[in-house]
Amino acid sequence: MTGWWKAPLPAAALAATALAAAAAHLLPGTARAADPALVERGAYLAQIMDCDGCHTPGVMSGQPDFSRRLAGGTVGFRVGDLGVFWPPNLTSDPATGLGAWSAEEITAALRTGLRPDGRELAPIMPWRSYSALTEQDMAALVAYLQSLPAVEHQVPEPHAVGAAAPLPYLDVVPPG
Repeated sequence: MTGWWKAPLPAAALAATALAAAAAHLLPGTARAADPALVERGAYLAQIMDCDGCHTPGVMSGQPDFSRRLAGGTVGFRVGDLGVFWPPNLTSDPATGLGAWSAEEITAALRTGLRPDGRELAPIMPWRSYSALTEQDMAALVAYLQSLPAVEHQVPEPHAVGAAAPLPYLDVVPPG
Protein backbone atom coordinates (compact mmCIF):
# COMPACT_ATOMS: atom_id res chain seq x y z
CA MET A 1 0.00 0.00 0.00
CA THR A 2 2.98 2.29 0.34
CA GLY A 3 2.93 5.06 -2.26
CA TRP A 4 -0.52 4.33 -3.75
CA TRP A 5 -1.37 8.07 -3.53
CA LYS A 6 1.68 9.28 -5.45
CA ALA A 7 0.29 8.69 -8.94
CA PRO A 8 -2.80 10.91 -8.60
CA LEU A 9 -0.85 13.74 -6.93
CA PRO A 10 0.61 15.28 -10.10
CA ALA A 11 -2.84 15.22 -11.72
CA ALA A 12 -4.39 16.82 -8.64
CA ALA A 13 -1.68 19.48 -8.54
CA LEU A 14 -2.20 20.21 -12.24
CA ALA A 15 -5.97 20.49 -11.74
CA ALA A 16 -5.51 22.82 -8.76
CA THR A 17 -3.14 25.01 -10.78
CA ALA A 18 -5.59 25.17 -13.69
CA LEU A 19 -8.45 26.04 -11.34
CA ALA A 20 -6.42 28.79 -9.69
CA ALA A 21 -5.48 30.22 -13.09
CA ALA A 22 -9.12 30.25 -14.18
CA ALA A 23 -10.21 31.85 -10.91
CA ALA A 24 -7.60 34.57 -11.37
CA HIS A 25 -9.78 36.01 -14.11
CA LEU A 26 -12.98 35.82 -12.08
CA LEU A 27 -12.29 36.65 -8.47
CA PRO A 28 -11.54 39.98 -6.80
CA GLY A 29 -7.92 40.27 -5.79
CA THR A 30 -6.54 39.26 -9.15
CA ALA A 31 -7.84 42.10 -11.30
CA ARG A 32 -4.51 43.79 -12.03
CA ALA A 33 -3.56 40.86 -14.25
CA ALA A 34 -7.03 40.68 -15.81
CA ASP A 35 -7.58 39.67 -19.37
CA PRO A 36 -9.01 42.13 -21.90
CA ALA A 37 -12.43 40.43 -21.95
CA LEU A 38 -12.77 40.92 -18.19
CA VAL A 39 -11.84 44.60 -18.46
CA GLU A 40 -14.27 45.02 -21.37
CA ARG A 41 -17.07 43.50 -19.28
CA GLY A 42 -16.17 45.87 -16.45
CA ALA A 43 -16.28 48.86 -18.80
CA TYR A 44 -19.75 47.78 -19.92
CA LEU A 45 -20.90 47.48 -16.30
CA ALA A 46 -19.46 50.91 -15.40
CA GLN A 47 -21.36 52.37 -18.35
CA ILE A 48 -24.74 50.87 -17.47
CA MET A 49 -24.18 51.70 -13.77
CA ASP A 50 -23.58 55.33 -14.91
CA CYS A 51 -20.33 55.77 -13.00
CA ASP A 52 -19.49 58.64 -15.40
CA GLY A 53 -22.61 60.49 -14.29
CA CYS A 54 -21.01 61.41 -10.97
CA HIS A 55 -17.30 60.55 -11.21
CA THR A 56 -16.27 62.13 -14.56
CA PRO A 57 -15.35 65.83 -14.43
CA GLY A 58 -17.83 68.12 -16.15
CA VAL A 59 -20.65 65.61 -16.68
CA MET A 60 -23.00 67.28 -14.19
CA SER A 61 -22.42 70.69 -15.77
CA GLY A 62 -23.03 69.41 -19.30
CA GLN A 63 -19.38 69.56 -20.36
CA PRO A 64 -17.98 66.06 -19.80
CA ASP A 65 -14.20 65.70 -19.99
CA PHE A 66 -13.81 62.08 -21.07
CA SER A 67 -10.05 62.53 -21.32
CA ARG A 68 -10.28 62.40 -17.50
CA ARG A 69 -12.91 59.64 -17.32
CA LEU A 70 -13.82 58.73 -13.72
CA ALA A 71 -11.17 61.10 -12.31
CA GLY A 72 -13.62 62.60 -9.81
CA GLY A 73 -16.69 64.76 -10.03
CA THR A 74 -16.62 68.54 -10.17
CA VAL A 75 -20.13 68.93 -8.77
CA GLY A 76 -20.84 67.63 -5.28
CA PHE A 77 -23.95 66.65 -3.36
CA ARG A 78 -25.19 68.18 -0.11
CA VAL A 79 -27.04 65.43 1.71
CA GLY A 80 -29.31 66.78 4.41
CA ASP A 81 -27.35 67.85 7.46
CA LEU A 82 -24.55 65.36 6.77
CA GLY A 83 -22.55 67.74 4.61
CA VAL A 84 -21.33 68.11 1.05
CA PHE A 85 -19.60 65.22 -0.72
CA TRP A 86 -17.76 65.24 -4.06
CA PRO A 87 -17.52 62.02 -6.09
CA PRO A 88 -13.95 60.74 -5.73
CA ASN A 89 -11.34 59.90 -8.32
CA LEU A 90 -11.71 56.25 -9.38
CA THR A 91 -8.63 56.10 -11.64
CA SER A 92 -5.46 54.19 -10.79
CA ASP A 93 -3.68 57.31 -9.52
CA PRO A 94 -2.13 56.24 -6.20
CA ALA A 95 -2.26 59.70 -4.61
CA THR A 96 -5.73 60.94 -5.60
CA GLY A 97 -7.50 57.83 -6.88
CA LEU A 98 -7.83 54.11 -6.21
CA GLY A 99 -4.26 53.24 -7.20
CA ALA A 100 -3.22 52.41 -3.63
CA TRP A 101 -6.33 50.26 -3.03
CA SER A 102 -6.22 46.51 -3.58
CA ALA A 103 -8.90 44.70 -5.55
CA GLU A 104 -10.19 43.34 -2.23
CA GLU A 105 -10.47 46.86 -0.78
CA ILE A 106 -12.39 48.15 -3.82
CA THR A 107 -14.68 45.13 -3.66
CA ALA A 108 -15.26 45.60 0.07
CA ALA A 109 -16.14 49.28 -0.43
CA LEU A 110 -18.68 48.38 -3.12
CA ARG A 111 -20.16 45.58 -1.00
CA THR A 112 -20.16 47.18 2.47
CA GLY A 113 -19.95 50.94 1.89
CA LEU A 114 -16.72 51.18 3.91
CA ARG A 115 -13.43 52.53 2.61
CA PRO A 116 -10.11 50.95 3.66
CA ASP A 117 -9.61 53.80 6.16
CA GLY A 118 -12.96 52.92 7.80
CA ARG A 119 -14.83 55.97 6.55
CA GLU A 120 -18.28 55.35 5.10
CA LEU A 121 -18.97 56.12 1.46
CA ALA A 122 -21.19 59.14 0.89
CA PRO A 123 -24.88 58.33 1.33
CA ILE A 124 -25.59 59.29 -2.29
CA MET A 125 -23.30 56.46 -3.53
CA PRO A 126 -25.56 53.52 -4.47
CA TRP A 127 -23.23 50.86 -3.05
CA ARG A 128 -26.19 48.94 -1.63
CA SER A 129 -27.37 48.28 -5.18
CA TYR A 130 -23.85 47.51 -6.40
CA SER A 131 -23.34 45.02 -3.55
CA ALA A 132 -25.70 42.68 -5.41
CA LEU A 133 -23.24 42.24 -8.30
CA THR A 134 -22.19 38.65 -8.87
CA GLU A 135 -18.61 37.76 -7.96
CA GLN A 136 -17.77 37.63 -11.68
CA ASP A 137 -19.31 41.04 -12.40
CA MET A 138 -17.65 42.58 -9.34
CA ALA A 139 -14.29 41.19 -10.48
CA ALA A 140 -14.90 42.66 -13.95
CA LEU A 141 -15.83 46.08 -12.57
CA VAL A 142 -12.77 46.12 -10.32
CA ALA A 143 -10.55 44.99 -13.22
CA TYR A 144 -11.88 47.88 -15.30
CA LEU A 145 -11.34 50.45 -12.55
CA GLN A 146 -7.80 49.20 -11.98
CA SER A 147 -7.12 49.37 -15.73
CA LEU A 148 -7.97 53.08 -15.96
CA PRO A 149 -4.98 55.31 -16.63
CA ALA A 150 -3.90 57.29 -13.59
CA VAL A 151 -5.27 60.83 -13.60
CA GLU A 152 -4.12 63.12 -10.84
CA HIS A 153 -7.23 65.00 -9.71
CA GLN A 154 -7.91 65.66 -6.05
CA VAL A 155 -11.55 66.33 -5.25
CA PRO A 156 -12.42 68.26 -2.09
CA GLU A 157 -12.83 66.36 1.16
CA PRO A 158 -16.38 66.30 2.56
CA HIS A 159 -17.48 69.66 3.97
CA ALA A 160 -19.82 70.31 6.87
CA VAL A 161 -23.10 72.05 6.15
CA GLY A 162 -22.48 75.79 6.27
CA ALA A 163 -18.77 75.53 5.45
CA ALA A 164 -17.62 77.35 2.34
CA ALA A 165 -17.72 74.86 -0.54
CA PRO A 166 -14.80 75.07 -3.01
CA LEU A 167 -16.89 73.66 -5.89
CA PRO A 168 -20.60 73.72 -6.79
CA TYR A 169 -22.97 71.13 -5.35
CA LEU A 170 -26.53 69.92 -5.68
CA ASP A 171 -28.93 69.66 -2.76
CA VAL A 172 -30.25 66.16 -2.17
CA VAL A 173 -33.32 66.07 0.00
CA PRO A 174 -33.77 62.65 1.58
CA PRO A 175 -37.36 61.42 1.85
CA GLY A 176 -39.03 61.60 5.17
